[in-house]
Amino acid sequence: MAILTTTAAIGQRESLSDTIYSIDPREVPMMSAMKKKTTSAINEEFQVQELAAAADTNSVNEGADYSYVNPELTVRLGNIHQISVKAAQVSNTLDAVDKAGRAREEEYVKILKGVELKKDINKSFYKNEAKSSSDPRKAGKLPSWLTNASVPSDMAVSAGTGADVADFTGTAAALTLAKIDAAMLAAYQDGGNPTTLIMSPVNKGNFSGLSSGSVATNQITSTAPKEASIVGSVSLYLSDFGTLNVTVDRACPDSEIYLIDPEHICMGTLPGRDFSVQEMAPTGDSTKFAITTEYTLIPTAPKAHAYVGGLNGS
Repeated sequence: MAILTTTAAIGQRESLSDTIYSIDPREVPMMSAMKKKTTSAINEEFQVQELAAAADTNSVNEGADYSYVNPELTVRLGNIHQISVKAAQVSNTLDAVDKAGRAREEEYVKILKGVELKKDINKSFYKNEAKSSSDPRKAGKLPSWLTNASVPSDMAVSAGTGADVADFTGTAAALTLAKIDAAMLAAYQDGGNPTTLIMSPVNKGNFSGLSSGSVATNQITSTAPKEASIVGSVSLYLSDFGTLNVTVDRACPDSEIYLIDPEHICMGTLPGRDFSVQEMAPTGDSTKFAITTEYTLIPTAPKAHAYVGGLNGS
């Protein structure tokens, strides 16, 4: 007698998991390191105050008249807001049919587009791009603001006002601890206290391969027995001028690593323009929407940060 098997039988139901799996990264380390601020103008301005250099001699004759010297004037800086958008269109039929893994397609797509927009903004902060008020407006990104840097002699940093870009056209070289230390020293001497060291996965591997007594390698000391936590994308670099939390950002270029003082950097957004969802007028049997963020980078003390540039990924 022939055996009826699944190969020949008709009418078997499909088995489709009700979970949607994704391994695409969703974290935004640089963006997460920044404070958030609500702004009120296209050109968000801020003032930076610097003190006169400390003098090793400050003594006067008894009864002498004073020498009156006013403090350094503040420097007025500003950055431009840029508009970033993710839009999508979903048919009303797709929203109506039964689907695995989500109830309404429109809401599911909104979540995905919101995550994509966050990733776009996070990646944009690393771009070597100056501010521009011409349409489409551009915010000055990190390389246009940071002047404390360790770069090869044939490269040059920007003026530090957001109005021009760095010159990375020279000969790239390998990452060394001496370069990180030089960048940290420059920021520290200018009053900064960087606590976050952000780098690409390639440079994290290179960094872990560097040998120094200052590098904390996955070792945990505790006063009482307890289960150890696994150290993954974050470790510590104990520099001469403070501890840096080493964080991996997949969006960070292999050519630079950044030393950030979170107390002096913000992401500003205009009111009602922080990942706002706009439902567009239908033009057919579908639903259209756009997610909009109008944002800028606000380095309230540009000299508090630093970077190592001109790296060749080795």
